[in-house]
Amino acid sequence: MIKKLAVALALMTASLSAANAETVKLGLQPWLGYGPLWVAEEKGFFKKHDVDVVLTTFNWDQDMTAALASGNLNVIASATNGMITNYNQKVDQKGFLIMDLSFEADAIIAGKDISSIKDLKGKKVAFEAGATSDLLINYALKENGMTIADLEHVPMGASEAGLALIADRVDAAVSYEPYISTALAQGDGNKVIYTAAEKPGLIGDMLTASSEWINANPKDVQGLILAWDDAINFIRSNPEEGKAIIAKAVGSPTAEFEPAFKGVRLYNVKENVEALKGEFQASLQTVGEILHATNPDNIKTVPVPADLLSLEDLNAVAANQ
Repeated sequence: MIKKLAVALALMTASLSAANAETVKLGLQPWLGYGPLWVAEEKGFFKKHDVDVVLTTFNWDQDMTAALASGNLNVIASATNGMITNYNQKVDQKGFLIMDLSFEADAIIAGKDISSIKDLKGKKVAFEAGATSDLLINYALKENGMTIADLEHVPMGASEAGLALIADRVDAAVSYEPYISTALAQGDGNKVIYTAAEKPGLIGDMLTASSEWINANPKDVQGLILAWDDAINFIRSNPEEGKAIIAKAVGSPTAEFEPAFKGVRLYNVKENVEALKGEFQASLQTVGEILHATNPDNIKTVPVPADLLSLEDLNAVAANQ
């Protein structure tokens, strides 16, 4: 009997070890604010914290969200506006770590005949519906007494939007770095007419997962948080190497990367804790209200921050630092 019990316990232990060793499938986009994830992979920080991570790059928010909802991904890097949209679509998604806030790194760029948001009336504007670009253009239009109905929306992802502007297939594009710098460098007369810096906190990103996965995998969640923290600190201590890793991952020429990187603020664990004392929650609320005002048919509910956040693992990591 004792021998059988010992065997059973051994099998149980082996099973638990195998479960803990399961690969974390993490989806992200070629956005420099997600750069520390590539640094963590390159420098071995995931392995250091006993979490096996596979990074998969997507070009469209909707494809990444669908993969999360179907269980084909465990974790995704998500903009806060996407989290609010997904909440309204009954997708189980909670943010457990602030990754970045964007300022000049998300922008509306236009050709030589356009110099302001009001000049976009009746023009072809490329942007991805439901993504950060959608939020930025809607906010800019609202601030100028306009709506999406005042322009011709050409649906495409951020990377494609910049290329379409360079090729003169659209009059303006809403995109993010490094595609903004590329469009400015390669398009004669292209310029920035509006950035996310006009509304600090409007565009931010979190590491997210389903509440079910977070609750079932606290060691993996905390391992991801610790690896991210190591990556941020590595980038700050080794800026040239860290930025080179990120530039390569997002496909940005090194010469264009430096000015692009200045438009983003990255958050380590300590800075997460400080921002989550209330500043970040206030931004979430504001974004929800903007989305509801500009797209009430799809954003019927403005969630309270507690509906979108799962911070137990972050607080556990912070308490042990």
